[in-house]
Amino acid sequence: MSKTLIRGARVLGGEPQDVLIDGAAIEAVGTGLSAEGATVVEAAGQILLPGLVDLHTHLREPGREDSETVLTGTRAAAAGGYTAVHAMANTFPVADTAGVVEQVWRLGRESGYCDVQPVGAVTVGLEGKQLAELGAMHDSAASVKVFSDDGKCVDDAVIMRRALEYVKAFGGVVAQHAQEPRLTAGAQMNEGTVSADLGLGGWPAVAEESVIARDVLLAAHVGSRVHICHLSTAGSVEIVRWAKSKGWDVTAEVTPHHLLLTDELVRTWDPVYKVNPPLRTEADVLALREALADGTIDCVATDHAPHPHEDKDCEWAAAAMGMVGLETALSVVQHTMVDTGLLDWAQVADRMSARPAHIGRLEGHGRPVAAGEPANLTLVDPDYRGSVDPAGFASRSRNSPYRGRELPGRVTHTFLRGRATVVDGKLA
Repeated sequence: MSKTLIRGARVLGGEPQDVLIDGAAIEAVGTGLSAEGATVVEAAGQILLPGLVDLHTHLREPGREDSETVLTGTRAAAAGGYTAVHAMANTFPVADTAGVVEQVWRLGRESGYCDVQPVGAVTVGLEGKQLAELGAMHDSAASVKVFSDDGKCVDDAVIMRRALEYVKAFGGVVAQHAQEPRLTAGAQMNEGTVSADLGLGGWPAVAEESVIARDVLLAAHVGSRVHICHLSTAGSVEIVRWAKSKGWDVTAEVTPHHLLLTDELVRTWDPVYKVNPPLRTEADVLALREALADGTIDCVATDHAPHPHEDKDCEWAAAAMGMVGLETALSVVQHTMVDTGLLDWAQVADRMSARPAHIGRLEGHGRPVAAGEPANLTLVDPDYRGSVDPAGFASRSRNSPYRGRELPGRVTHTFLRGRATVVDGKLA
């Protein structure tokens, strides 16, 4: 296999170094490296990170290929610097059997742009009534370790307890979409001043917080692992912080859009800002940033939710919930966390690569940039500034809330086990 020499990159934001890739692994990291016949990437001024890992991606295949496919979604992931994504289970049919998760896993292998780790449904058909084939999905070729009914909440406490007990046997984790359905019936946006002004049904913070409180207590009771998807309120932060202070095995993620956008944007009536959980207040945004900085929130996950234009280009009430995020996530994190001094690049690598890989028990990803490690790598130009144009996205969908917004940073190269999937900002 060919060799690649990355010259002069700032590894995790540190001093410039050379990184020599030989085949699928990193051969050496140092200064003044050379290799005859190697492809040379001049990376002066650029940041070299371990390949990003997303715990929360909707690839839509099977069933909604009009929104996204595994191929287009993994191309979008590579363009955003990701070398692995966890594909959520709310497909058609639902990924609640060994057969469906293996199908998604094999499609990921065929795409070649990033590794795809399927997430199995917690309950049959996401209906919250009967546990899905958790053991069979774990024992399948896809080796599922994360289970979630994302898009719906496992609101039955007994079902949630049984799921936590079941996955404990093989070190799995239940990832909860925290939304008490009775408190959010008919909800269209965050409950608060803006919802009152607009006359839209409100989605109270307590609908999220009450489920998180219940689930961290359940996880502690059975001694299992629970992961909180797309945490969005200041109150949720405090509950997770309290659970962690008890030593309970609780982890949480935040999306890029909840680190940047607020419910004030709903005043535009543009359905691109309709998302689940909804955009919250400025106070919530600031609390989420602080919690990501201090480690209360473990990682950033995109909740990449592609939709065809007809599902978004309509009146607010009829619009689908969700935003695409794979291709802009790192830029939003740089804008909200790095450029504000809340995180350095080594901490970005921790929150966007190491920790999500650890939570998902994903081998070969989230590893140090060091000799002998897998060459899953991302090069970022932090000095780049440009406005977001979804027309150029690799994703099949264009429902980005950042259209026309200037964001910093650009992924110039992505390497999956030593093979370039992105070169000079373009898919290889």
